[in-house]
Amino acid sequence: MHGEEMQARCLHLFSPEEALDALKAVEVDPYGIQAMLPKMIHLNILLEGVECKVANIIKQEMLSLGGDAAIARDAVGCSIARTDVILMGTLKQIRRFTEKIAEQPFGLNRISEPIREILNNLSLHTALLRTSRREIRVGERTLIMGIINVTPDSFSDGGKFTTPEMAVEEGVRMIEDGADMIDVGGESSRPGSDPVPEEEEMRRVIPVIRGLVRNIPVPLSVDTMKASVARMALAEGAEIVNDVSSMNNDDQMPEVVAKAGAAIILMHMRGIPKTMQTGELTYRSLRGDVISFLKERIDNAGKRGIAPVQIMVDPGLGFGKSAMDNVRLIRHLREFTVFGRPIVVGPSRKSFIGHVTGGSSQERIEGTAAAVTAAIMNGSRVIRVHDVKTMKKVAAMADALVGA
Repeated sequence: MHGEEMQARCLHLFSPEEALDALKAVEVDPYGIQAMLPKMIHLNILLEGVECKVANIIKQEMLSLGGDAAIARDAVGCSIARTDVILMGTLKQIRRFTEKIAEQPFGLNRISEPIREILNNLSLHTALLRTSRREIRVGERTLIMGIINVTPDSFSDGGKFTTPEMAVEEGVRMIEDGADMIDVGGESSRPGSDPVPEEEEMRRVIPVIRGLVRNIPVPLSVDTMKASVARMALAEGAEIVNDVSSMNNDDQMPEVVAKAGAAIILMHMRGIPKTMQTGELTYRSLRGDVISFLKERIDNAGKRGIAPVQIMVDPGLGFGKSAMDNVRLIRHLREFTVFGRPIVVGPSRKSFIGHVTGGSSQERIEGTAAAVTAAIMNGSRVIRVHDVKTMKKVAAMADALVGA
């Protein structure tokens, strides 16, 4: 900068790609880039319930690498049995840490593998999703899942589609507006809703699935907690099961999904729709509890024959959470990338938006747009919405903002 004053500014780098671009702009040697890039990515990884003697070793190992680890004050003298640990360091330091502890005793070797898995999943930009009929590369752009509720009592569009033909027409219209998937549900999961008999749910859903399969080229999802409904819908051409109970409601659901080779959306819900918003809506650790729940459901799915490539995860906005809990989940959504699976988010017209903006469900479009934008910028690549045409444009702009 001959003849000019030196300038200083802070770089806010939100991805490895942006860090790479910054190094290239400085014209760093390619070998230097390879060495420096892992030093530009800083991570904080929480380990819960670590034995104190192990936590102290972790802290010393991280300090020796130039990083650090936060542990409870009383853990230093081991006056408590266990402590949570926050690893703090660059990507390079934490990778080196996992290598150092991989062969060490006291259970340190068991800590290494889950951290490596987190690091690998954080580096993924796309994920393959396998349904019963196709493979979809999720992540190159945000996918829009249009909602069709063939119910009389759903909170936003209940009673809108009184015949299967009307619902099919709406599905076709959603495809014309840019929907990448259609989700058909015959049982409301709004707070306080009662279960629907199996025969009634089938009567509502199956004719719509049958009609849509003949008229649209995109994957169909069935929103149900009942294995019998899922089995029939998959036989008629649906490819994805959206089970808000995360396969907890019906023990036959994993078998149905595995046998069909269908994709499954595993969602967090505390309780059942009838009671999920009653009582104390408090969590020991909101994100920690939701992530632990989803991990257990993913592990269970694997034991029942469902491969990771078939799974998407949904934090369950509005399902047993306070209004601000939902806001916090969106703000910290990137924590759910630890699974390496597509994150589905359904903020559309929900009451937590009305809590902030006011208005009925039909007056929450702007709030939905803001929530969709924030969700995409924080890692979601599948957005479940009522207003496909509007949210398709919102998602396109959000994708441009994050460089998807």
